[in-house]
Formats: sequence, C-alpha cells, structure tokens
Amino acid sequence: MSFFTKHKIVETNATLLLALSLGVVTIGGIVEIVPLFYLENTIEDVEGIRPYTPLELTGRDIYIREGCYLCHSQMIRPLRDEVERYGPYSLAAESQYDHPFQWGSKRTGPDLARVGGRYSDEWHVNHLTDPRSVVPVSIMPTYGFMSDKVIDGKYVADLVQTHKYVGVPYTDEMVAKAQADFAAQADPDADTDGLFERYGDNVNVRNFDGQPELTEMDALVAYLQVLGTMVDFSTFEPDASR
Repeated sequence: MSFFTKHKIVETNATLLLALSLGVVTIGGIVEIVPLFYLENTIEDVEGIRPYTPLELTGRDIYIREGCYLCHSQMIRPLRDEVERYGPYSLAAESQYDHPFQWGSKRTGPDLARVGGRYSDEWHVNHLTDPRSVVPVSIMPTYGFMSDKVIDGKYVADLVQTHKYVGVPYTDEMVAKAQADFAAQADPDADTDGLFERYGDNVNVRNFDGQPELTEMDALVAYLQVLGTMVDFSTFEPDASR
C-alpha cells in the first residue's frame, strides 16, 4: 500500500482525521506549554522598570477611557522599519504592570511606545487641544476639555490598591501615600522626597499643562511622557539565556 493510499484513508475518514488532528495539536501544545512550568519567571527582569505613579496611572485610565488605544499602538515590533521609525523594539517587561496592556493592533496614528520625552509638555497640550495646530493632516479628535476638568485624586488610592490586587508590586505605603504623591508630581514646589523614594528618580515632576489647577490634561501628559523612558537602551543588554 503506497503512502498516498494510506493518506487517502485518513482524508476519507472524518473520525480518524479528527483524532489525528487532535493528537498533533495536543503534542504541539505540550511542547510549548510544559517548558514554561520550569521557568520561575517568563518575563526578563529589566533595570528601571517600575509601577506607574498615581498620576501616571490616572493618566493611563484617561487614555483608555478616551479610546486612544484604538488608533495608537504601544508595541514596536523587532522589524527594521519599525525600529528605525519608533526606536528600540518593545520588551515584555515594559508591559508587565499594564492591566490591560496597550499593545494594540491598529495604527491610525503613530505608535506611542517611546513617545515619552520626544515632545515637550506644551506640544502635547497643543496636540490634544487642537491636533491640527501641530500636525496639519491629523484626523484626531480634540481633547481640550481635559484642561477644564480639575481632579483631586480622591479615589486614586483605591485605583492603586486595585492594581496591587492583580499583582502590581505597590506597597502598603504607596497605597497610603497615593493621594499625596498624585498631587506632588504635578507641583514643582511640593516636597517630592517621598515620591522619589517610593518610585525612584525617574519620575517627571512639573506642572504638565501650565495651569494652577491639577487637571486631567496634567495626568494624561504625565502618562505620555513616561512611555518608553524607563529602560536605558544605551546600556541594556538582552538576557542571552532566554
């Protein structure tokens, strides 16, 4: 009996074809899944990665609320054209504290994984208020109303606590001081020693939107300005053992 004759038996017998297909999928799944049980952590630890500050976390919630992720991805793929346009390819560790992650699958606008520090705060405020004023061909909606929405961080401790529940390594002190850290980050005259002690030196502290009140615009710009800035890619070397 030739090979093709045997293959015909499989093709003409639906039950046998289903059983063999299931067997192949099962073996493939085992080969992919079993090794993961022998790894202590599937995400490489990368120096510099930290949880978001309360203000950045609030800005991230606003970013999600306004649907920014529908047009802007936060995932630079390891392809030459992407790296040359947007910067170093994204690391898994950079998204380990994102619930949910913001990788996205559509780019009506540019990828934002490394937008932090690329533009000034004033540019971001102008872009969000009137996108066409800085990018004439932009089709992005206007978000100037956020400059008028004052926020006080009344419930930001609950937000931090919620992320702690799902595994983000916020400490009890971070939760207890969340509202104070929230206000301090947007006030260059505030006592920020505690903020830096809890979140490290890589925290932007300033009045992000230039207004005396702390607004949603402050929070969103604070979030945008931290994206892609936690890892020093001039010194970063991937773990070759992974």
